[in-house]
Amino acid sequence: MTTFSAKLLNPPPLDVLGPKPSLKEMAFKGPLQPQPFTIETPQQVLDDMKTLIKLGRLAPATYEGTHPEGGFGISDKWIKEAREFWLSNFDWRAHEKSINSLPNWRADVTDDDGTIYNVHFIGVLSNDANAVPLVLLHGWPGSVLEFLEIIPILQKSTSPPFHIIAPSLPGYGWSSGPPPHVNFNISGIARIIDKLVTGLGFRNYVVQGGDIGSHVARALGAGAPNCRAAHINMFFAKEAPAEGLPLTPADQERLKNILKFKTTGFAYAYEHATRPSTIGHVLSSNPIALLAWIGEKFLAWTDPESTPSLDTILAMVTVYWVTNSASTSLYPYRATARDDPHPYLTIKKPFGYSILPKEILPYPSSWVGYKSNLVFVREHKKGGHFAALECPREFAGDIVEFVSTLHKFETSPESGSA
Repeated sequence: MTTFSAKLLNPPPLDVLGPKPSLKEMAFKGPLQPQPFTIETPQQVLDDMKTLIKLGRLAPATYEGTHPEGGFGISDKWIKEAREFWLSNFDWRAHEKSINSLPNWRADVTDDDGTIYNVHFIGVLSNDANAVPLVLLHGWPGSVLEFLEIIPILQKSTSPPFHIIAPSLPGYGWSSGPPPHVNFNISGIARIIDKLVTGLGFRNYVVQGGDIGSHVARALGAGAPNCRAAHINMFFAKEAPAEGLPLTPADQERLKNILKFKTTGFAYAYEHATRPSTIGHVLSSNPIALLAWIGEKFLAWTDPESTPSLDTILAMVTVYWVTNSASTSLYPYRATARDDPHPYLTIKKPFGYSILPKEILPYPSSWVGYKSNLVFVREHKKGGHFAALECPREFAGDIVEFVSTLHKFETSPESGSA
């Protein structure tokens, strides 16, 4: 049997970064008054999950299942051993403790149509009056767990210092999703995130996003007056924006990899986009189904040198199970299938892009920056789709450098403080 490590998503103790501020000291200055929130899954939910894992039937051995991950999907061997680890070695309470080591909050955000979204976020404020509000946005099948290691690193930055807001997107994790009568989309997520951040009292915020979060970040960079700049580590487009754009040899190789991924690895996205209700019921039916669907992505979309431990992958899957958000997290794919927002939004504000070698959609910077103010591009030698999770120190360095140079590209720079 393969031996799996049990590395927890465990940020450094906050006392390493100085005294942890009390919740009273961390009062937000906007009209929204978020409430402190502690993640504590009812024991019955965990007991039922374990029972379902025990009773869940694995598929019989097949030719396809004998191939390693990346061939025909998840392998029979991996799912069997992951199931055993989930039953015997996995400790969700330890992961809850890790998440709760950072300040968690929930706030009611009212959309333009009157719908109220109860949004969960990790919110860590700086004592520096000139701190830059930084919004970190995850995607699917990620969650705020992606940021547990990078947040303490960013907290150490003094040039610039940061206020850090890492929300669970609507319908993900501990944030409520859109009601059944609302046809929600990427633009809707951007609107809710902007209302959250400005409602907390922040102006001139910087947003960073990967996966679905990258779509949201670009929408905010293009259309939110209070968004100062946007940085992404994934980009999606169906075709080049124009002919004759410069392509390096590395870009040519990336385009080949993108075509291969769209040919052999994109079926999940078409299912999400065209039959979200069907796959939503499948993923909500049993933890083993959810593990196969999500586990494959964490294995196939990461750099072999930085693939998360099985314990971390199980934590990511468990978030979706204990919050019952497998089905409520799929709606953004309907929008991206229609290019909502359009991939070539004009972003006049400073725009940054980090390229990781094992990213599933590593589009050329000439495409990403088309008709936009792309002022920062950084190519990395390792890392994949989950940048903040796979290489937190290197990725934090990108964010710090990008934000620290914004004043060079702004006609009237502002402090960015709350």
